[in-house]
Amino acid sequence: MEMNTLVLFVIAALSINLIPGPDVIYIVTNTMKGKMKSGIKASLGLGVGYLIHTLAAVLGLSALILSSAFLFTIIKYLGAAYLLYLGVKSIINCYRNNSKICVESSDEKQSNVFKQGVIVSVLNPKVAMFFLAFLPQFIDPTAVNATSELLTLGLLFSLLATGCNLFYASLGSILFSSPKAQKYSRSLEGVSGTILIGLSTKIALSSNK
Repeated sequence: MEMNTLVLFVIAALSINLIPGPDVIYIVTNTMKGKMKSGIKASLGLGVGYLIHTLAAVLGLSALILSSAFLFTIIKYLGAAYLLYLGVKSIINCYRNNSKICVESSDEKQSNVFKQGVIVSVLNPKVAMFFLAFLPQFIDPTAVNATSELLTLGLLFSLLATGCNLFYASLGSILFSSPKAQKYSRSLEGVSGTILIGLSTKIALSSNK
């Protein structure tokens, strides 16, 4: 795998994981209810779920590569269209100022936060769809080690996603309990949406190897 491809993957993965979404709300909510410890448990639980989705996606995509490189390419371009949709949606949310994280603090104690995080992640069909859309964009199906590259990128994505979640857990109670929370969220939506649109455009204009 070329270094520029890996760098692009890391930038895209970080931009996607920094978009405030349901996972971030789940983490920040638990952080504000049970302090930092609960936020970390929630982040790690979601991380385990990402690993499960990674393995499922790699197995499915690897089987697709072995059966038909053409079908894999079709999946790749459908995935690019999905990433474009996510990018446009983020830009629209930024423009309309609809990017909001509304979290209410509570003294209610949370139990089994880690287990709940795993369940929330594993049972979220959008996560599975995203993995199937995102990973193929950085893989050449004709490469000898395509399966190992899929696994490497999937694990790297899970690691980056968990790192971003831990970041939100550490700063969530500070940033998203302040009046400027909407401003932070809106800025992240705009930047991430722009990167996603750029990524999907690059994929559409590039030719297969």
